[in-house]
Amino acid sequence: MLSEMQKYQRFELNDLRIISRRVEDGLERQLLVMQTPFGYRRVMELFRPEGNRSLSAILYVHWYEPESRDSNRSQFIEEAKQMARSGAICLLIETLWSDADFFLKRTQDDDRQNSIEEVVNIRRAMDLLLSQPGVDGNRFAYVGHDFGGMYGVLAGSLDQRPSHYIVMAATPRFSDWYLYLPKLEGDAREAFKKQMSEIDPIVHISQLSPASIFFQFGTDDPHVPKDRAEEFFESANEPRAMNWYEAGHGLNSEAIDDRKKWLKEKLGLTG
Repeated sequence: MLSEMQKYQRFELNDLRIISRRVEDGLERQLLVMQTPFGYRRVMELFRPEGNRSLSAILYVHWYEPESRDSNRSQFIEEAKQMARSGAICLLIETLWSDADFFLKRTQDDDRQNSIEEVVNIRRAMDLLLSQPGVDGNRFAYVGHDFGGMYGVLAGSLDQRPSHYIVMAATPRFSDWYLYLPKLEGDAREAFKKQMSEIDPIVHISQLSPASIFFQFGTDDPHVPKDRAEEFFESANEPRAMNWYEAGHGLNSEAIDDRKKWLKEKLGLTG
């Protein structure tokens, strides 16, 4: 499975269509559509400050919570605007789990191919972001919540491009999620866990070195209990940090403030 993710077709400009571009309050905002190597398209949104200067880069990948309105690229729009005003180009992407019903439609037979494709698509989003004029590739942060964090660890482990990661409310193994539904028992359950173990984030997170990693977890998260969170954290190499918040899986405003502060410090952003 890893070899299929490593040999991916890199992003080319002819894979991209610009739907709209406008400038508001000193920020340029673009709506983009990227062609994937798998025959479908994904919508993305880019924010950058006006002017010509060296800019850091942030790739934001959202969570999955079908009951929430921001279970899509809109989750990080306000944060991306603020970080862009501070001197970053920010890319927000559509994912497999942007479809609120994706979890109901999928089965364990789908999860292997879905995972391959998602990692390839995230790596191509990195290509697009780092190809933007003025980007300093040495100041590149990946921010991912839940599935966004898990697949980001896997994508980043293949070429170590981001210099910093924020991993929010992510669990260390894909089977922690994908065995919720449909239910599997006995040998079928164990076979699935073994099949997915090759790409589990906990297996690959040490390969993000020398990037720094900031973990954010909620004390009342029913999906990521404390022992899983701590196991994930302990599997990462230094430099690493972890904060706990009195919150559920969605975290809270304190986590947002800590995240923005950490990114500004690590990426040399102002304002």
